[in-house]
Amino acid sequence: MRIVSGKFRGHSIHAPKNIPARPTTDRSKESLFNILQNRLNLEEQRVLDLFSGTGNMAYEFASRGATLVHAVDQHAAAAPFINETFAKLGYEQGKAFRSGVMPFLKRCRESYSLIFADPPYGWNGTSDMKDRILSGEILEPGGLLILEHAVQFEPGTEQLEDRRVYGQSAFSFYQK
Repeated sequence: MRIVSGKFRGHSIHAPKNIPARPTTDRSKESLFNILQNRLNLEEQRVLDLFSGTGNMAYEFASRGATLVHAVDQHAAAAPFINETFAKLGYEQGKAFRSGVMPFLKRCRESYSLIFADPPYGWNGTSDMKDRILSGEILEPGGLLILEHAVQFEPGTEQLEDRRVYGQSAFSFYQK
């Protein structure tokens, strides 16, 4: 896995094999960030990466200058690995938390301008998570939720602004 653009471009990430993750492909990442760079200033974003796994997307946001990147994953090896990688990159505004996503959303008092969520395909809490984010205080007014999901899954159309398909994966964009 590698960081595809920004100040950490080309940096290889060698994640432990014991982190169960389905990293977003380089092609999908490049396409997503092309959309985002045309839509908003990434250097002004406070980002939350849910179901972060190896931190693949968190590093991309950090590399593109996000003012803050928080990552959340419940796997025991994920948060320490992500925190170590932020430190190696010299990105002091990054922090990973070991937590389930729903408990994290319930107790979090931060607010973010952009939330990226890549739940396991088939996870039955996706719609509840999306609704909690869009109706709560964790996503700032005007903020963007990007949900990566299997093409055949429809997470709902309320507040849906755009949907892009890349192979078997889709990105759905919701604005609060």
